[in-house]
Amino acid sequence: WKVTDAMNRSNEVEGSGVVGEQPELKPREAFRYVSNCPLPTPSGTMVGRYQMVTEAGEAFDAHIPEFSLHLPGAARRAN
Repeated sequence: WKVTDAMNRSNEVEGSGVVGEQPELKPREAFRYVSNCPLPTPSGTMVGRYQMVTEAGEAFDAHIPEFSLHLPGAARRAN
């Protein structure tokens, strides 16, 4: 994952699994979780990928498009 703060400073974050878990998903199944990331400013962006493995053992990357990050209430504090 690449985390970029509001001052355009980037930090790369890597790890095994999703918050310490490596869920096994069947077709049409989903996995929800809550996580966090280092962000020294009230807003920023994040982009990355998950490495997945098929039942046959073939690895592929699931790319996650860039999305915005905002601390709760940050917009109200800026006004």
